Amino acid sequence: MQTSRLCGVQHKRKNWLFSGSPRGAHASATLYSLIETAKANQLEPWAYLNYLFEKLPTAKSEQALLALLPQNLKMEDLSR
Repeated sequence: MQTSRLCGVQHKRKNWLFSGSPRGAHASATLYSLIETAKANQLEPWAYLNYLFEKLPTAKSEQALLALLPQNLKMEDLSR
């Protein structure tokens, strides 16, 4: 069985069938990218995702969205 290593997460080739559509696959890839970028910036992924999903609905401008990206945060920001 063929496996690949993408974004630090091991996947079997057929796992991508569960995306359901190209949009679902794009959403999965975006989520994996955010998780790996959080790790690369020394953020705990679970804490980052909780912070992101809490703050995302209130982000009304492009600047506010950019401020939520993992490279613009520190672990201390996530505990506020």
